[in-house]
Amino acid sequence: MGEAFLRDHRQYLARDLEGSVLDLGAGTGDMFPYFARAAVAESEGEGTDASENGTDRGLTLQGIEPDPHMKRRAERAASEEPLDIDLRLARAESLPYPEDSIDIAVASLVFCTIADPERAFAEVSRVLRPGGELRFLEHVRSAGLLGRIQDLFAPAWKVLAAGCYLNRDFRGLLARSPLETTEIETIRAPPPATPMLRGRAYKHS
Repeated sequence: MGEAFLRDHRQYLARDLEGSVLDLGAGTGDMFPYFARAAVAESEGEGTDASENGTDRGLTLQGIEPDPHMKRRAERAASEEPLDIDLRLARAESLPYPEDSIDIAVASLVFCTIADPERAFAEVSRVLRPGGELRFLEHVRSAGLLGRIQDLFAPAWKVLAAGCYLNRDFRGLLARSPLETTEIETIRAPPPATPMLRGRAYKHS
């Protein structure tokens, strides 16, 4: 899936970032240019209150990646950007952060590769601060004939696409998660990974 198609959606994920931000699956660092622009914008806005009570919510960036090879590539990508990000070798099912420590978690085509997505949702809820949000861009199983074709090719796709579940029911997983969905949009994407969902879900205060 080309960057030209994903650009607007990645910008959506990185819009108006503040506080402690977690890249839930850094991969090779595809989100880093967008995080870097958000960090520059936040830096240029220093001196203004970032919350109603005037508390300093300066942007800090964290990221996890379970694959050592991809993590090394992500570290190289980070070094090519004006970006300070704490990258850790970890899985979404076992996040190395305290409870209530993250303001915004970002998942860009991540949940399709997580072995235990229910556990990952529980972990995201655990580390988010009350009122914190998950921003997501994920492909989901299609309806009708295309969905049946995705089911047929899902085992081979998982091998070819680094563990990606082509026909995962992300919408259902999200609905059963501890988070409250407040914004969701269906997006037509190039096949076979279509459609996609993007949106936001919040942890109850």
